[in-house]
Amino acid sequence: MPEKIATAPGLIERAGIEIIPESERTAKPRDLFWPWFAANVSVFGMSYGSWVLGFGISFWQATLVSIIGIVASFFLCGLIAIAGKRGSAPTMVLSRAAFGVHGQKAPGIVSWLTSIGWETFLAIMAVLATATVITQLGGDGDSVALRVAATVIVAALIVAASVLGYHAIMKMQSVLTWLTGAVTILYVILTVPHIDFTAVLALPNGSLGQVIGALVMVMTGFGLGWINIAADWSRYQKRTASDGAIVAWNTIGGALAPIVLVIFGTLLAGSDATLFDQVSADPIGALATLLPVWVLVPFLLTAVLALVSGAVLGIYSSGLTLISLGIRIPRPSAAAIDGVILTLGTIWVVFFAEDFLGPFQSFLITLGVPLASWAGILIADILRRKKVYDEDALFDPRGRYGAWDWTSIITMVAASVIGWGLVVNNFAAEAEWNNWQGYLLFLIGGREGDWAYANLGVFFALVLSFLVTWFARAAKIRRQEA
Repeated sequence: MPEKIATAPGLIERAGIEIIPESERTAKPRDLFWPWFAANVSVFGMSYGSWVLGFGISFWQATLVSIIGIVASFFLCGLIAIAGKRGSAPTMVLSRAAFGVHGQKAPGIVSWLTSIGWETFLAIMAVLATATVITQLGGDGDSVALRVAATVIVAALIVAASVLGYHAIMKMQSVLTWLTGAVTILYVILTVPHIDFTAVLALPNGSLGQVIGALVMVMTGFGLGWINIAADWSRYQKRTASDGAIVAWNTIGGALAPIVLVIFGTLLAGSDATLFDQVSADPIGALATLLPVWVLVPFLLTAVLALVSGAVLGIYSSGLTLISLGIRIPRPSAAAIDGVILTLGTIWVVFFAEDFLGPFQSFLITLGVPLASWAGILIADILRRKKVYDEDALFDPRGRYGAWDWTSIITMVAASVIGWGLVVNNFAAEAEWNNWQGYLLFLIGGREGDWAYANLGVFFALVLSFLVTWFARAAKIRRQEA
């Protein structure tokens, strides 16, 4: 039987992957707005404007892609957040209902790698932004001492918040929302004069394949990048909370800021070819070059805090995932372990790697395929279920969910294999290790065709896994809930 620890909110959250006691399920659906908004209001979102236009599409196509991709991807997060309300446990524990108690370890490893990758990427962005802004202020941004100090401070902030846990993070996010939101609005006001609407509107339309490619990139970079942790933030919700409200506040909180930021980012990137190119190497630092000196310090502080905010969500959840894989350590210790990995990864990239954005994006698409398949399976499982989860069975391989659900496991493997065949490594030179993908592209025009860079494999894995699960596991889910 799962242990239910009564842990009154204190300085450090003691709850790990166990079921949250009913007495502590006091959150309201609207509380979900704060962590999702704070984690996505960073000016870093403007960098996606350059990356979206990089697919060779027009401003209007980029706008449509941004709205649809961001809203749809966070809506999917909202659907998975329903499971957190019904089961009061972390996402990867609730996923055991679909994969089996032991079978869940396969997608759990993918989830852990994705979270580690995202949080390390955000930490790297914070360190590089610090170096660039210091250079603009007249300092030596390439100083080893400066970069070491920035790395230590950023990593310490991320690890400290994640070790403190849910209650501290929720309070922190509500404060950061106002701070980062205010400076982001100031940034928009100060950089509006840099927009050249004639140049932006002159951008030619791209093909359907290019539009789909940009859409997949947006969905992967935003909602799908968070989907494996969505239920972690709804597990403190009352069981009586409305499913619709859970989905709505998750979607609004996650999508509201990015839509505005990405569209504004396309206006800036479409106006300035130099900025367009610089964003690839140092996204936030490149955006800072448009600002007057007097605002650089508050810009830097809030940009770093916004990135830290996003990384905190990732490392908190990656710690929970680590425990769900069978590593028996307290939640704060799991967060600390992931913090060490984050720090080492940041140091390696900042001081030794010649290029990281290309390999990172290639890595994301690779993990995005099985993660999309897992999401399709879990979403279908959640929508098929009408009752709360059997709490005991989530921790007992002899319970109703079993040790292994081979339908889900085989579906995920098959969808991933097909999906990888329909994505191509956009960074063949920077990430040669990933050039094995795209082996099914000959079916849709080859590696040089219009659809080669559409990354259809992500969509395929998501939709196929959903449909197979919806029909193939319907009877089993009915029996489990009987």
